[in-house]
Amino acid sequence: MPNLIFRPDWHLPESRVTPERAYRNRRKFLRELGLTGGGLLAASGLLESDVHAADARQLYPAKRNIAFSPDLPLSKEKVFTTYNNFYEFGTDKEAVHQRVDKFVTAPWPVKIHGLCEKPVTLDAQELAAEFGLEERVYRFRCVEAWSAIVPWTGFELRKLLEKVQPKAGAKFVKFVTAFRPEQMPGVARLRGYPWPYTEGLTLGEAMHPLTMLATGVYGKPLPKQNGAPIRLVVPWKYGFKSGKSLVEIELTDKQPKTLWETLSPEEYPFEANVDPAIPHARWSQATERVVDSGDRIRTLPLNGYAAQLSALYKK
Repeated sequence: MPNLIFRPDWHLPESRVTPERAYRNRRKFLRELGLTGGGLLAASGLLESDVHAADARQLYPAKRNIAFSPDLPLSKEKVFTTYNNFYEFGTDKEAVHQRVDKFVTAPWPVKIHGLCEKPVTLDAQELAAEFGLEERVYRFRCVEAWSAIVPWTGFELRKLLEKVQPKAGAKFVKFVTAFRPEQMPGVARLRGYPWPYTEGLTLGEAMHPLTMLATGVYGKPLPKQNGAPIRLVVPWKYGFKSGKSLVEIELTDKQPKTLWETLSPEEYPFEANVDPAIPHARWSQATERVVDSGDRIRTLPLNGYAAQLSALYKK
């Protein structure tokens, strides 16, 4: 007769245990403040989100991976972090950073589920601690024909997908962004949009070494307007494919319905690879405006990553 193990009500599964690195970061932060007891933390007026933010800062700056960092001048940090498409906060790119103050980004559980053997829900900071962080310099190309050179901090999405073990039927990965109308003033002005913001990749694209989950930029944790605390970065696709402030990652056998493709499939197709030969319905994609200099330069096929992607897009 097999041995039956009855767990007490307070038992926590292994998947819920805080990684050692995250735990030690938090303890170090509290020791530095002299706040090693829960009562002292409450008495200090510190919120749990304050501790999360302090823990996160201990992971930055991360070491740069030179294999993924072209020798290109970085865009100015102040420009890139104050010029953002994030419609949940409004349609004015230069005002988004002024409208994110009520957006609470810690704690931040991310649910990874669907067609996988080991679904899990982990905090964004736990993900960063578990998989380790590195900095990569990537080209960034918006569908609106502007571009930047950005130093992202994060880890390969492939590592997370391997952890949850995709099932044989998984063909796509769906990404869902936070939907908090009370914290996102732009939502009320765009009531006809199919919220929450969703995006998707094929499983092959999601598993490609270039595809990142970013938790930082310019050697610091992500600002809210750039997609804090965790976002997708797919450097060979137009920027709208890289969903911000992710709350769900789902493996599925069906191509996900994405927000922009639902609104206008002619202008925002699912694949959305950067291609200077295929114009947008309302403008050319042959050139792009560098966001901080204003220079206009020639757009490269697959945003300059064609050599790395030859196996992925075999004819």
